Amino acid sequence: MEMRIAAVDLVSNTCFPALAAEELGFYRAEGLDAHVEIFPLLGATRALRDGSADAMIAGSVHDLLTEFPGWKGAKLLVALSQGTPWLLVVRAELAAARGDLGAVKGLRLTAAPGPDRALRRMLTDADIDPDRDLEIVELPGVGARDVSFGVFAARALEAGQIDGFWANAMGSETAMRRGVGKILVDVRRGDDPAEVRNFTFAGLATTDALIERDPERAAAAVRAVVKAQHALRANPALAAEVGRRRFPAEAAELIATVVERDVPFYDPVISEEAVAALNRFAQSIGHLERLVPYDQVVAVRFRPLWGE
Repeated sequence: MEMRIAAVDLVSNTCFPALAAEELGFYRAEGLDAHVEIFPLLGATRALRDGSADAMIAGSVHDLLTEFPGWKGAKLLVALSQGTPWLLVVRAELAAARGDLGAVKGLRLTAAPGPDRALRRMLTDADIDPDRDLEIVELPGVGARDVSFGVFAARALEAGQIDGFWANAMGSETAMRRGVGKILVDVRRGDDPAEVRNFTFAGLATTDALIERDPERAAAAVRAVVKAQHALRANPALAAEVGRRRFPAEAAELIATVVERDVPFYDPVISEEAVAALNRFAQSIGHLERLVPYDQVVAVRFRPLWGE
C-alpha cells in the first residue's frame, strides 16, 4: 500500500517519529510503502486537501483548520509529540534572563506561518503587542522547497538578519552550537503560562475520505508511528541513523542529542484535554468558530492502537 506523507518541516525533532518510522522500516513492516516529503510552510495542509498527499505531518495540528474549517473533512490519527513544540531563541549577547518575554520589545524576530500564530498569542497574553512592540518578519527564501525553517532561521540569526526566532529545537540547538543564540522561552519546559504549552502539538492526520475508504492503511500508519516512538524512547541513538540518511551533515550530527531530550514528548495519545486546549487556541486566533467535540477532531477508531 503506497502512502505519500507531507511534512511541514523535514529537519525536525517535533515530527521525527514519522520520519523514523520510514527510515527504520516500521511502515514497511506494516505493509506500507510510505515516503515522507517536505511541503514547506502551510503546503502540507494544502497537499492533504488537494489529494497530492495521503496523510499530513503537522508541526502544529491547528494548521489543519486553514484547509479544513471546523475540522470538517479531516481528523487526527495519532500524536507525534506532545505540546507546543517551538522555542524562542534570541541573540546570545542579549541581556535577557530565561523566561523574560519583555526582552523581545524592540527586536526583529521571525516565525514560520502557522507557528507565528502561537507566538503572537503568547506575546499578547504577556501584554506585548506583536505589531507595535517588536517586528515579526518573513525571511526571504524561507518558502523554498527544501528549506527547513529552524535551521534556516538559525543561519539568519548568525548572519545578523534577525534578533531571534520562534522554531523547533533543531533551530535552537543549531544556534547555540554556533554560539549565536540562546533560549529565551521553551514553552514545553515551563518558561510560560501553562496554557501556551497546550496550544497545539505535532500529529499525523488524514482525510475522512481515506479513513472510510481504506481504514487499514490509516491503522498501519498509526501502528508504525507508535512503534517508532517506542524504539526512540528505548534507544534515542537510533535518531543518528535516521539523520545520516535524510538530514544535511550538521543537522545529522545534532539530531540524536535533540531527540534524547525530546523522547518524553514522544507519546501517541491525544487526550481530550489536549483537544479542548487546541480548540480554545484555534478559536482565540479566529481559526474556529465554536468548540468542536473530541470525536469530530480525532479518529477515535484508532485510539486502541496508541497503546501498542
